[in-house]
Amino acid sequence: MVRVTNLVKTYQDGRARIPAASGVSFEVPAGRFFTLLGPSGCGKTTTLRSIAGLEKPDDGEIELDGVLVFSRHRGVHVPPNLRGIGMVFQSYAIWPHMSVFDNVAFPLRVGRGRVPRREIPDRVRRALATVRLSGLEGRPATKLSGGQQQRLALARALVREPKVLLLDEPMSNLDAKLREQMRLELRALQRHLGITTIYVTHDQAEALAMSNLVALMHEGRIVQIGTPREIYERPVNRFVTDFIGSTNLVPGRVAGPVGDALYQVETAAGPLVCAIRGGAAAGGEVIVSVRPEDVSIHERQRPDGAWEATVEQVVYLGECVDCRLTAGDVPLRVRAHPSIRVWRGDRVFLAFHPERCIAMRPDGGPPEDAPKWTSRDASEGQAPR
Repeated sequence: MVRVTNLVKTYQDGRARIPAASGVSFEVPAGRFFTLLGPSGCGKTTTLRSIAGLEKPDDGEIELDGVLVFSRHRGVHVPPNLRGIGMVFQSYAIWPHMSVFDNVAFPLRVGRGRVPRREIPDRVRRALATVRLSGLEGRPATKLSGGQQQRLALARALVREPKVLLLDEPMSNLDAKLREQMRLELRALQRHLGITTIYVTHDQAEALAMSNLVALMHEGRIVQIGTPREIYERPVNRFVTDFIGSTNLVPGRVAGPVGDALYQVETAAGPLVCAIRGGAAAGGEVIVSVRPEDVSIHERQRPDGAWEATVEQVVYLGECVDCRLTAGDVPLRVRAHPSIRVWRGDRVFLAFHPERCIAMRPDGGPPEDAPKWTSRDASEGQAPR
């Protein structure tokens, strides 16, 4: 297990101190794949490097597998090579003048991680077999493809049999198709090894596809932790809604309750039934988030509660049809099944799934009862498909 408690890290910029991590706290249960997700400059890499021991935080505590490796108040700061971690950097940091074998063997030959020489060949071969690079031991590292270089960096991180694996945007240098393939390979490998993994990325698709748990960071703080489904379907504020995927944001005013946790909201395009966790007073202003895939287009019959809309643009993408519409003065984006046949200028009807329409305060803040995350939630987190 990895436990980070109230981690604080700032950097000096002239006379000012710039916060990179501000009170970051989370727990990663043993064997889970945990992703730190967020835009550039949000503090995710600083947090990862602090766990690795490559950055010394200003405050807080870090515990790896039951061992305290950093605590400012207790005066503890364990060096990186004694923390029992393996790390893969964004650049892979492969030695270009070494062979595949020597790259993987390097951590076993130097420093306090040195092992008896007779053990090195077997350890290296096992690590290379794990990442499917057997038979390439003698090849120069520079003669490997991008995907092979990534697996080589992973083998080097795994050869010391670490308790925790740290990955800092390791797929950012791969092309789109290879990146998608490597997601599946890396996740399958992590699941097979059962190694606790912390992954840093700004790519939402990577985070949703690979993780047991996702922590979304913004301006040095964690704004939401949950399973990929929870993060996508139940965002706690406007930042999460905007950053994860795409959504329609519709302003409105609460008319009143219509069912269990469901309320009717009056908008410029018509009434909309949506979920409001914690309830809301009649007359209160809200912003309703509706994902494009949660809107159904009806070409002829008008379902109850549907809005009338005009098709402004249609883009056929094979797996779906991406439509831009206007309902009243409200612009909307809808992803429909490719069997839908609509054209620019058509009048259609839009039906909504109330439970998937999420209302929040206009300032984007979380509802009063925004779910609090605990380590028990992590242990029960939904595994990726």
